[in-house]
Amino acid sequence: MAKAARKILITSALPYANGSLHLGHLVGYIQADIWVRFQKMRGEECTYICGSDSHGTPIMIQAQKMGIDPEELVKTLSKEHEKDFADFFIEFDNYHSTHSPENKELVELVFKRHLERGNITKRVIKQAYDPEKNMFLPDRFIKGECPKCGAKDQYGDNCEACGATYAPTELKNPYSTLSGAKPIEKESEHYFFKLKNYETVLREWTRNGHLQEEVTNKLDEWFEAGLQEWDISRDKPYFGFTIPGETDKFFYCWLDAPIGYMASFKNLCDRNKKLNFLEYWGKDSTAELYHFIGKDIIYFHALFWPAVLTGADFRTPTAIFANGFLTVDGQKMSKSRGTFIKARTYLNHLPPEYLRYYFAAKLSNRIEDLDIHFDDFTQRVNSDLVGKFINIFSRCASFINNLFEGKLGSSLSEPNLYQEFSLAGDSIAEKFESLEFSHAIRQIMALADKANQYIDEKKPWTLAKDASRKSDVQATCTMGINLFRLLMIYLKPVLPQTAKNCEDLLNISPLTWDDRLTPLLDHTIKPFRPLNKRLEKTEIDAMKTAAKEDLDTKPTDTTKPVAAHEPIKETISIDDFAKIDLRIAKIITAEHLEGADKLLRLELDIGSEVRQVFAGIKSAYQPEQLIGKLTVMVANLAPRKMRFGESQGMVLAAGPGGKDLWILSPEEGAQPGMRVK
Repeated sequence: MAKAARKILITSALPYANGSLHLGHLVGYIQADIWVRFQKMRGEECTYICGSDSHGTPIMIQAQKMGIDPEELVKTLSKEHEKDFADFFIEFDNYHSTHSPENKELVELVFKRHLERGNITKRVIKQAYDPEKNMFLPDRFIKGECPKCGAKDQYGDNCEACGATYAPTELKNPYSTLSGAKPIEKESEHYFFKLKNYETVLREWTRNGHLQEEVTNKLDEWFEAGLQEWDISRDKPYFGFTIPGETDKFFYCWLDAPIGYMASFKNLCDRNKKLNFLEYWGKDSTAELYHFIGKDIIYFHALFWPAVLTGADFRTPTAIFANGFLTVDGQKMSKSRGTFIKARTYLNHLPPEYLRYYFAAKLSNRIEDLDIHFDDFTQRVNSDLVGKFINIFSRCASFINNLFEGKLGSSLSEPNLYQEFSLAGDSIAEKFESLEFSHAIRQIMALADKANQYIDEKKPWTLAKDASRKSDVQATCTMGINLFRLLMIYLKPVLPQTAKNCEDLLNISPLTWDDRLTPLLDHTIKPFRPLNKRLEKTEIDAMKTAAKEDLDTKPTDTTKPVAAHEPIKETISIDDFAKIDLRIAKIITAEHLEGADKLLRLELDIGSEVRQVFAGIKSAYQPEQLIGKLTVMVANLAPRKMRFGESQGMVLAAGPGGKDLWILSPEEGAQPGMRVK
């Protein structure tokens, strides 16, 4: 009797909808997608869901800067994220949003159940308040000097220099990153979740195999420090769901964000009647539920989330898998070095499956940072994927196509070797199941070496010269292609597009894990065509250059105003300043640039000539508003090559950013080309 399929629901952390995805984000999504594809190949009933984390102060602020509604920002970035995911072959069964009717319904239900059970309390607290923006400030919108080590420009909750944690009120010389003003303390009544009510449940759950060992050990430290009540409300202005019965209080986004997993699945269930919401989320559910997250959000997922679920009569996760951060050349990603790389920048230059393979070759089930060194990246792709794996197919297919009209032999010349490769699928499957991807890749590449060794020993290119050995050529190449097919089965979760192309060339149905049990014989394949190409250093360099240009095409970060709190830059002499040639310029052309979020292309008449300049003022002006106006430009700035062309100067503007960015127009009577002194 066939074994019943497992019912598995998998979620990935919801990407925050206020910025583009970068390579660091992709580590966890690629890890989860590989695992999902593996489960589906094995015939399991596996569902993979995700969506946009769409609420919170940062989204509200970003939308204000752009002069759009938060809903529009969320919608735009959600589409961008979905496109990036799809182009990396990360395939969700549903992608939704926390700003949805389903999530509103569920978060209110969860809140109501906890309220009824006495798990919610209210009390007045003091918070940092921006007197200029007239709003309470989240920790991440307050900066100052670390109270422990004195490092400047540290956030209101922790120091990136020494690692200390503290309250915003402990910062020295604090300032609001929104206005530059010094925050004041102001009282406000808030809702709190009594996490300590679930301490016994959480102590048992965190020690019962649901978490990685490192996470369990870390949680022990938090238990020892004592579980604190969790503030689950925020004051207006805020982008989120209003708390029932309130007018100016909103659910904190970290309450409704994980509930977004449930909402995304509910949205799918409403469209796919074969799925039942409570069968997966009910407190008596026997389905498997797995969360894939980054290590930076463990606290919310491993403590608050199980408590919230338990107290609201929903099931808790089967397991939570946390991954580490991505480093480049052993260091944090750097914009100045061109190693802070957006997902789209990578996709514009390199094949997505190469990154999937590289990550898989390094991922384990432990919480370890994953380092990408692009020399190693290039060598591994060229050696493993092209030199070892694809080489097997290309070496054999040409003989089958040219000498036998694409027809494979009717038997295996080395059945024991095939059996060895086929049986290896059991241990490879165990490694994929336990998330030991690097071990699986190592075993697969060892088999690839063995397959190439077999072909080297048989030398079909030599046999083909002897007409009497023609049948041996077919036998050798039939064997080689069958070994390649087995390797493709094992690599299909990692290389889904390559697998699809191979399935087409082999003229077969989509490969399943059990296809390894039966060889491909007496079968006609299609003419071979190249499947993957070698990576060149020039391609990597071009990507890094583009990453730097991404930085160049952005205006100065406007979340941190240039204020007295910032150290003054290195001094220059009066002679240095005298070198700057400021000229009055008339804007004669202004237009949008396709693919540019912040830039406008301007043509500036400076009297003696017309210059092209790319200016990051799109958030403040429409092109038609600028034509005919006078401004000031740095006329002797060296031209700079950007991805849109050459920028031949710099327009001067001032303001805190967003819509508040002003072209410095001179007095009437000024003429293009006049110097500004």
